[in-house]
Amino acid sequence: MLVASLGNSLRAWNTDAFAGILKADILGLGAGVLPLHEAAAGGCIDEADVEITVLGSSESATSIHANIGIFFSEVIAGCSCGDEPVASNAYCELRVSIDKGSGQARFEVMHD
Repeated sequence: MLVASLGNSLRAWNTDAFAGILKADILGLGAGVLPLHEAAAGGCIDEADVEITVLGSSESATSIHANIGIFFSEVIAGCSCGDEPVASNAYCELRVSIDKGSGQARFEVMHD
């Protein structure tokens, strides 16, 4: 479980802008902060090719919870005829929990 600050998303909670700001906040962190390696097949994550979809959100007394879909590219080395790396499309879903007091967020891969 990784932790990052999503203060802008916290401030946007319960507004029409929440989903867009959450996506921008997460993309601003860089793919290296997200636990995408848990969903990858063993290749390297192409951090320049990440797209986020907000699937839903809710809140508890202390946290905001959002389920997000992440589309990303994974570069797998040496798996084609010429031993050239090949890019493969990948997808996973994460649960983001944002602490209402601090704006600190935790990311967890949602497993089937």
